[in-house]
Amino acid sequence: MKIAVLSRDAALYSTRRLLAAGEGRGHTMTVINPLRCYMDITARSPQLLYQGSVLPLLDAVIPRIGPSHTRYGTAVVRQLEQMGVFVANRAEAISRSRDKLHCLQILSQQGIDLPLTSFAHSNRDIDGLIELVGGAPLVIKVLEGTQGVGVVLAETHQSAKSMIEALRELKANILVQEFIEEANGEDIRCFVIKGEVVAAMKRRGAPGEFRSNVHRGGQSSVVELSPAERRMAVRAVEAVGLQVAGVDILRAGHGPVVIEVNSSPGLEGIEAVTGVDVAERMVDFVVTAVKERRE
Repeated sequence: MKIAVLSRDAALYSTRRLLAAGEGRGHTMTVINPLRCYMDITARSPQLLYQGSVLPLLDAVIPRIGPSHTRYGTAVVRQLEQMGVFVANRAEAISRSRDKLHCLQILSQQGIDLPLTSFAHSNRDIDGLIELVGGAPLVIKVLEGTQGVGVVLAETHQSAKSMIEALRELKANILVQEFIEEANGEDIRCFVIKGEVVAAMKRRGAPGEFRSNVHRGGQSSVVELSPAERRMAVRAVEAVGLQVAGVDILRAGHGPVVIEVNSSPGLEGIEAVTGVDVAERMVDFVVTAVKERRE
């Protein structure tokens, strides 16, 4: 099959692994930079052009859209959908996952447990915002942040109020969430493909750091998931409409809670820690899905 990876950087670990996995299975693999694509939006015969030429016919595409280019990247994915190309994650589902507030609202609607979360626009409502999540300490998240950037811990009511006021002055959109102290700076990343958790790892923050992101110096290890955690991860991905995603879970005192659904989860950390060939599993899913569509 002819399979493309939508990625701005062919040198990234995740992109290289997907190419190697597909080629190892005998497929023709290519990397397409979504920002170099442009679209012919025509009735009955939509086309996608890449670097000045009409894109050759593809069987499937694996989107790896960066957060800073979600709007244009999902437009490219949507164009591919209209052309009849199978995409591992649909544009609408990617957009839902990137809008953190919308994503949490979807999960809440489906009855999936979350940290106490509040959201407001006016600075006049800050005290109420803080009270809704049980007061300080609490976590403030910028909606556009990724990899732990734009996530801060406010340890007192006054510091929380000052941070929120400052961020609102900068026109930043923020969420306020309860701080789950019993998680001890740890979270769990579950990698879900087509309704199955294929790999999972525990991430622990660096000393003095409550964020567990590996990019921020966190450490990872293999973790055994409970049946409830597996079900929660799969339900979260399905609720957002994704087929391939990472789900981040905290172990709270009252049970697991979902903190994020990631439509382009990295492969390097989870493959190194678990030994699971996640890239190969992704390619196999895509190939099977294309064959099922044809049948």
